[in-house]
Amino acid sequence: MNPAEKESGPSSGSQSEYGYGGYGGYGDSEGAAHRSFNDYLLILRERIWYIIVVFLVVFSSALVYTTNATRIYQSTATVQLLRDDPTVLQTQAVVDNQIRGAEDLNTQVKLLESANLINTVAERLTGDDLRQFLAPYQNGGENDPVSPHGILAGNRSIVPQRLSLVIAIQYRHPDRFIAAKVANYFVDEFINYNNRQRRDESFKAVDDLKVRAESQRQKVDELARELQDYREKNNMVSLDQRRDIVTDRLKALGMNLTQVSTALKEIEVRWNQLKQRNGDLVAISDLPFVAADPHIGSLKQQISAEKIAIAELQERYREKHPRMVEARRKLEQTERELSGAIRGVMNQISAQYEAARESLTEARNALSTQESESLALSRAAVAYDAKEREYIINKELHDHIVSRMRETSLGTSMDNQNARKIDLAQPSGEGGYISPNVMMNLGLGLVGGVGLGLAFAFFVAFIDDRVKSSFDIESVIGLPLIGIIPQIKKMDPVEKAQVVANNTDRQVAEAFLTLHSALRLKEESKNAKCILTTSTIPGEGKSFTTTNLALTFAAHGEKVVVVDCDLRKPNIHKTLQLENVKGVIDVIGGTSSLDEVVIKDVFPNMDVITTGGRAKNPTHVLNSRSFEQLIADLRKRYDRVFIDTPPLAAVSDAMIILPLVDGSLFTIFFNKVRRKAAQFAAKKLLESNVPVLGSVLNGLNLAVSGYYYAQYYDKSYKDYYVVVSKNEEGEER
Repeated sequence: MNPAEKESGPSSGSQSEYGYGGYGGYGDSEGAAHRSFNDYLLILRERIWYIIVVFLVVFSSALVYTTNATRIYQSTATVQLLRDDPTVLQTQAVVDNQIRGAEDLNTQVKLLESANLINTVAERLTGDDLRQFLAPYQNGGENDPVSPHGILAGNRSIVPQRLSLVIAIQYRHPDRFIAAKVANYFVDEFINYNNRQRRDESFKAVDDLKVRAESQRQKVDELARELQDYREKNNMVSLDQRRDIVTDRLKALGMNLTQVSTALKEIEVRWNQLKQRNGDLVAISDLPFVAADPHIGSLKQQISAEKIAIAELQERYREKHPRMVEARRKLEQTERELSGAIRGVMNQISAQYEAARESLTEARNALSTQESESLALSRAAVAYDAKEREYIINKELHDHIVSRMRETSLGTSMDNQNARKIDLAQPSGEGGYISPNVMMNLGLGLVGGVGLGLAFAFFVAFIDDRVKSSFDIESVIGLPLIGIIPQIKKMDPVEKAQVVANNTDRQVAEAFLTLHSALRLKEESKNAKCILTTSTIPGEGKSFTTTNLALTFAAHGEKVVVVDCDLRKPNIHKTLQLENVKGVIDVIGGTSSLDEVVIKDVFPNMDVITTGGRAKNPTHVLNSRSFEQLIADLRKRYDRVFIDTPPLAAVSDAMIILPLVDGSLFTIFFNKVRRKAAQFAAKKLLESNVPVLGSVLNGLNLAVSGYYYAQYYDKSYKDYYVVVSKNEEGEER
């Protein structure tokens, strides 16, 4: 094979067909490895005894604990919270216990859970009750200082009932009678606590109200004295009466002023009419108010009568007649009386006019004086009213405080409960204990045992990093698995090296036939003439694989040669029982020719070249041009050249030879080499640009093959491995 062929062949196949993650579906596009569900099942199947042992330990522990645990009994008492306090009297409570929503309900629940309630219940536990209560918790005797408070807090449960104002108080104790008694104690103390709280707050409120009432009374007395002093100072003993008198006077004076003013206007009109007549008595007598005078009217009628009489007398008598004279004298006398009467009326009207004017002036002065007095009274009344209002307000406040104090004092003597008992706690039956819960404990033991067993199995799998599964080889190490060789027991190394030839182990022989078929499936492995076999560490069966694979190819008619290139610890000659006198070292050193070192027909179609001893400087020998020439000559003479090399982790001999071959096989011994080491060695092969034909798992333990390689080995296959022979009658068996 020329250099161009060697360079092109490895580079084209190492990354596409034999690269990491490119086989069996274990890798993805990013090259990341993922375990399948079956891989996890295989891990559990291999470590089933770990799971069983851990399960038995956990389940047994749960069973022992359940059997030996102290029985705990639980009793439940229920109490109903009242939305409003019972209404006996229409009085306002000092403490508002009304339940309006979830916050008020939760407040009552927190009171039931409070340390104060625990203390009151603890105080009720005395004498025999206390001894029975503490007995289960006395580890070293009755003298041990055990506090009931912590026990009460740890074993009490407050459970509000959904969509109701009912609360369940549960208590747990090894003594069922004590459990019921303590639960009832909690109910009693809860109700008593609310009552005490209400009474205490009421008493405190009464005391506060007394102080405020006394202070308010003193203030009212002081205001009363100030009001009285003001009355005396301003002559306002009876302000309302005096205010009424002044008001009545103002009204009377106002009415009088109106009347006087009206009368004056009427007299003034008459006076003006008199003045307009300029002393004309006749015209004055015609005025209505003058003519209406009875005396004047009588005189005027008398004058008219006398004039008529004179007129009649003139018809009989002359002017000088005594009767005429007498008649005229009477007429004149009557006219003088009329004039005197008219002047009397005029004087009367004048007097009335002056009197009316004086009365109007007096009325106005009196009204003005009364108005001034009223204004002064009003100004004094403003301050008086302010003082009186303050007095009234403070007196009403004092009366309200006293009334509230009496209501509160009355409420303290009444027992208004905001909760009532519904069901008292009753002792449970002998079999009514809640702990230990047998079914739950056994269920937890079952589930916990299985869970811990699985966890322990995965933990062991996690810390066990040896290569054993196809997932480890193909996904972690990154090489395709093309062959699996079963473990060979009770067979010496010589027989193992020739197991394919002598067919002493049919399964192993079939495994190599499978490996031979796998190598012939792909073009690169099918056409590979020179194949290198290596491993990670010594003892992984690389020489065993090399000789038996060569025997398999030879059995199929190909001319093969096995070259032992492990110049440090040669092994091929021992397993094949050959002399190691001349070999590779002699050819490279030029002391022998190739024909002289080849051991021909060790098996049909198979020759062997040993190392010829151990080399002092193996790398120098393998790097020589003579070694390259040796490989080239072998390619011309044989159909297949199998080269056995040292492990990769120990030395670099295999890496020196690798550029001269067409492909490499990587042997891995089951459950021996660690993943990191195998991965590191495989990485060297993959980075060499020489095709890695695949990996061969060696030494598979058939007892666990079903865990990891059920697809390769199964008990149902055993009939195919039976050696066919014939009985005496010639029938196959």
